[in-house]
Amino acid sequence: MSHDAPVLTQNEERAEAQLVRAIGIPALTANIVNSTIGAGIFVLPALVAKGLGPAAPLAFIACALAMILFVTCFAVAGSRVSLTGGLYAYVEVAFGRYVGFLAGVLYCLTAVAAVAGVVNVFVDSIAALVPLLGNPIIRVVVMFLVYGVLVAINVRGVREGAGAVTVVTIAKLLPILLFLCVGISFVHPTNIGWSAWPGSKALGDSVLLLIFAFVGIEVALIPSGEVKNPARTVPRSAYLALVITTIVYIMIQLVAQGTLGSDLANHPTAPLAESAALFLGNTGRTILLAGATISAFGFVTSDILSSPRMLFAFGRDGVIPAWFAHVHPRYRSPDVAIIAYAAIAFAFSVTSTFEALAVLSNVAVLLMYFLCCAACWILVQRDVRADGSPFNFPGARIVPALAIVAIVWILTHATVREFAVNGAVLIVASLLYCSRQLEGVWVQQVKAAVGGAIIGGFIAFLVRPSLLGHQVAFVDVITAGAYLKGNEQLWMPLAQTSLNFLIAGVILGGLTGFAVAHAAKHLRISVK
Repeated sequence: MSHDAPVLTQNEERAEAQLVRAIGIPALTANIVNSTIGAGIFVLPALVAKGLGPAAPLAFIACALAMILFVTCFAVAGSRVSLTGGLYAYVEVAFGRYVGFLAGVLYCLTAVAAVAGVVNVFVDSIAALVPLLGNPIIRVVVMFLVYGVLVAINVRGVREGAGAVTVVTIAKLLPILLFLCVGISFVHPTNIGWSAWPGSKALGDSVLLLIFAFVGIEVALIPSGEVKNPARTVPRSAYLALVITTIVYIMIQLVAQGTLGSDLANHPTAPLAESAALFLGNTGRTILLAGATISAFGFVTSDILSSPRMLFAFGRDGVIPAWFAHVHPRYRSPDVAIIAYAAIAFAFSVTSTFEALAVLSNVAVLLMYFLCCAACWILVQRDVRADGSPFNFPGARIVPALAIVAIVWILTHATVREFAVNGAVLIVASLLYCSRQLEGVWVQQVKAAVGGAIIGGFIAFLVRPSLLGHQVAFVDVITAGAYLKGNEQLWMPLAQTSLNFLIAGVILGGLTGFAVAHAAKHLRISVK
């Protein structure tokens, strides 16, 4: 069977038929709101205010308008494809398994960058409560402990992981409600007034960053195979959740801006806590910091519970080494996938900032949204139908095009670095996917080259000339070791930026892996 066949196998149909359609509008709406409102909103108001000042609410409105287009595409596609898998199922049905696989890869990159960024929020919130933990070395230790504890919990089984998610779900929303209910009375109208319309670049940069706070709906739509009457439930729940989320976000921004004024941008790590300190005192500040900590921990807990399963699936399908699909003999959990995912996220956490990781995650998720919106158009053109009549309205065929235009506009504000990282990941993933169709010794050589490229790129990423996401001039990096480096004139063009380090590592690692496999072939040594 072709890998691009968009039809279900008998096993897949049997698996889908076993699912119970029990999720209605209230449950799905609550799931979307819970998945969307997270740790990012405890930090983003200051970052948006830094770029737009009092006009920051415009970025929330722009994001909401864009999300209306995206949500409409998701709703249309969800009413036509009711398979478990959400956006990835929509893309696979429309374009085949290969493009669906790339959508899954983009999800993995989105997830790992997002969780790495949120861990930074978690550590910053703890450091605000206990200043000693703000020491750079202790920060790394705390990050390691966070990942280590969650890996241990989830390796012991999904039941324990799900229990941890349940504990923090409601607790993260209580500080936000307290902040809004009390803080609204302390807003100074002069602090939220603005006279000049912000420039397109400033608005676009803020939207690219702020979209992080709105991402989450695609996670909640993954169990589409368990939704009652998806043609009705999916669109209504999605729109209702978007309205609730947007209102909450704008109110948070107005309270923070209205109480702190221009000083809001000076508190990038804990803006809501500093705002609460003005009208609730130190107790309020502590409550908001605790809320940010709980929210961040809840997000990371949920992510470590679910996202490593994608690596497990890739290993099971033979796209990456089979040991990624290893199951713990006692706890029956995908232990290797969980550990590998946490290790990659940990590397991102200790070498980048929340802001840089949020943008990287957003570029990946927008590319995934692009595929989904294009898939929506294909599904409408083919008139693909699931259970009942699909969600339809006048002008439905135009919405995917408008959504794609919005995505392209937002992506124009990203940097070459974000596109390069996403492009490199997709190229490596494509090589891995294509290697499944090769035969003979070429399989070993291609897999060895790809494995070497991954290892080389990962090592280069760790040693790149940067410090917590801030670019450092290469000349400053090599000055301390000039006596050992010797001819810095030779290496300067190659390693001027972190990106060049990464590219060089991928190329050298790939060539090394291919050379080793080629030599092993002639020595009649099986490299596996």
